[in-house]
Amino acid sequence: MDPIARFRRWLEEATRAGIDEPGAMTLATAGRAGRPSARIVALRGLDARGFVFYSHEASQKGRELAQNPRVIGFGEIGLDYYYDHSPREVQQQVFIRQMDIARTAKMPIIIHCRPSDKSENAWEETLQLIREHWASSGLGGVLHCFTGEQKHANAALDMGFMISFAGNVTFPKAENIREAARQIPQDRMFIETDSPFLAPIPYRGKRNEPAYVAMTAAKIAELRNLTPEEVGSITSDNFFRFFRLKTDN
Repeated sequence: MDPIARFRRWLEEATRAGIDEPGAMTLATAGRAGRPSARIVALRGLDARGFVFYSHEASQKGRELAQNPRVIGFGEIGLDYYYDHSPREVQQQVFIRQMDIARTAKMPIIIHCRPSDKSENAWEETLQLIREHWASSGLGGVLHCFTGEQKHANAALDMGFMISFAGNVTFPKAENIREAARQIPQDRMFIETDSPFLAPIPYRGKRNEPAYVAMTAAKIAELRNLTPEEVGSITSDNFFRFFRLKTDN
């Protein structure tokens, strides 16, 4: 199947699963069934795994992409100390440069943060760099695919960030993520796919797809004594409000 046909199939399957805005792929909200939308929005950036190749040309490309009216956020950007494909000092330097681009473009940032195994190092340094180089912008952002502790979520919330949960909230050992999902204020929460990674149970190990975000919504609903439909409506409304998008209502 060619890439365009595959993409259309994903959108169709997501719509059948009740996903209201399957086009918001990076932060796919499980929204109100019965209102399919063809809108595609984009969030642009360079993630934390290829910084050794970052250049002036890459920086300029990021600035150009940020001018596209369909781009609503800058990311994912941040620190990845798990794979360490780039030296940590380089990751930090590029992260700061990317926050500068996003500040100039006046758009929120989408954060990728993954610490070393059994460590909180990337969380501590990511939040510190945000505190020093971004919080004063007042633009906020999103902690994408949250994997930290409640204290990390609280620090980000204090700086105007949203917290986004992916399929790993359903994993048996992810109690720290579930605890955060219970505690996050209702109006500061997103859900997402992180497709093609982190397919929720019962699809774990398979390629993730936008339709599977319904399973993430169901788990969040269980944790917060809500219905999946309520979670879908809440997170969809949060998404549109935070990114200042008009709904189809």
